[in-house]
Amino acid sequence: MTKIFENIDAKNKYKLLRSFRADTYNFKKNTSIINTVIDPNTICFIIKGSVKIIRNNENGNANIFDKLDDNELFGSTLYNLNDIDYDVITLEDTELIITNYNDIVKYQGKNKLYTVFIKNLFMIYNDKIKSLNERINIISKKTIRNKLLEFFNLHFKKNNSRNIYIPFSYQSFADYLCIDRTAMSRELKNLKDEGFIKITGKRITLLYK
Repeated sequence: MTKIFENIDAKNKYKLLRSFRADTYNFKKNTSIINTVIDPNTICFIIKGSVKIIRNNENGNANIFDKLDDNELFGSTLYNLNDIDYDVITLEDTELIITNYNDIVKYQGKNKLYTVFIKNLFMIYNDKIKSLNERINIISKKTIRNKLLEFFNLHFKKNNSRNIYIPFSYQSFADYLCIDRTAMSRELKNLKDEGFIKITGKRITLLYK
């Protein structure tokens, strides 16, 4: 995964951050940070930690829209965070660098260093858009079984491994797939009983590959 300051040393990193008028924030676990990141031009870089972006549905239930970890970025340029139904919550103690899109594009010292930064930023955005499109493809499947199989097949192709590791709790996994956890657990059991998969904790082994 590309890092935003990849191929940029510490001295030049802080030089860029000063030029972009970026600020560093540290948040404790389980903190809502939506009011800090809600500006439509804000770009947030996760230096350490993780956050979840949630969306409250019409029934008042919170569904995980996305989960982001070290070296990933988010902001209203990718998510509609100014919608009142959205929230951003830290999953652990988290350090963010927050800057403004306009300060980046209006930077006057355009040089090799800036070019490297913009290239890294483009690569990260590209990966994130790809990830969002993959999720749309998964949740667009009509049945719970097809959503699960699409998720498994995607990760099989990505990692060339029959072992799929669920990166969050099963409740969060159900939220990610936009399905009911009980119904998901029932379908996982059906897939296991039918010999499609083997379940060991959060590891799913594909037996049909």
